[in-house]
Amino acid sequence: MIEGISAVTLGTHEMPRAVRFYRALGFEVLHGGEQSSFTSFRAGASYLNLIAQPADRCWSWWGRIIFYVADVDKLYDRSLAAGY
Repeated sequence: MIEGISAVTLGTHEMPRAVRFYRALGFEVLHGGEQSSFTSFRAGASYLNLIAQPADRCWSWWGRIIFYVADVDKLYDRSLAAGY
């Protein structure tokens, strides 16, 4: 049912450090960079995004992921049936 991942977005308190880390792993910066509040990397045919969060912000989320699916209504019904 899941055909692929379009993008994963992660929050970070330290954008410069996070950008250096992903660059060191071989990710290509497409938008943003160490001084940006949002950075997007190419990850094959998909994207890895970073979004800066203030240092004093307590985490209430880890990020988000965007999936490619053949039938979103069918996936939604399957999720409901599984209790989510």
